[in-house]
Amino acid sequence: MQFELKQPLLGFESIKEMKLTKIDDIFMQLENVTEDAKPSFTLINPFVLKPYEIEIPDSILALLDIKEDTNILIFNIVVIQNPLENSAVNFVAPIIFNTDNKTMAQTILDGKSAQEHGMAEPISDFMNKEEA
Repeated sequence: MQFELKQPLLGFESIKEMKLTKIDDIFMQLENVTEDAKPSFTLINPFVLKPYEIEIPDSILALLDIKEDTNILIFNIVVIQNPLENSAVNFVAPIIFNTDNKTMAQTILDGKSAQEHGMAEPISDFMNKEEA
């Protein structure tokens, strides 16, 4: 599914459109749709890892035209390492997708939401919790 960026990804201001592809039930791939196809990001569904409650800023709700009945997806960027347990999730800068109008934007959490979530939380922290 292709999405128009309504607000650039941090550090990638020239990208205007990206494609979201499902890898499995937890991971997604987000790639630039231009010829060079760079950058490409691995995303994760944060809700499978931990309780992830965020307040989407009003500016993002307006930018993506999100209403109460809008279908949205929220994913976080993962820095993949080998082994996978060494990978880290950025919970502070979620990417919000409006699947109804095919728009997306990244936001930076602040206040209480930012304090509850880390910028580089190891996936191993969540794997250990599930096994215990």
